[in-house]
Amino acid sequence: MVIAIGVLLWVVGLVLLFNVGGAADAVIGRVTSRSLGELAPGFAASRTGFRVYAVLIGDIGVAVAGLGIAPSSPALGAGLLGLGVIGFLVGSVIAIVGEVRTYQALKR
Repeated sequence: MVIAIGVLLWVVGLVLLFNVGGAADAVIGRVTSRSLGELAPGFAASRTGFRVYAVLIGDIGVAVAGLGIAPSSPALGAGLLGLGVIGFLVGSVIAIVGEVRTYQALKR
């Protein structure tokens, strides 16, 4: 079950990353481009920002799949878990920098 959840998250990340069936356009148009109360739309409202967040979803999926695979194949599971965590950390830094730059640009 854990492997299935990980694979599902990874597939959702890919679908959003590659805009399969206009999924990314729909999410940007209906969710990320709208204000959250007093907060203006941020980095995720841009195509680049949305791709970063789609990769983060995929990274979570890889890490979760690694956790599910680890009991039967420790080396593969640990590798996938490590890959997912490292990818998530790098992507998080990129997303934070993008959000800060977007926020600073709004204040001018």
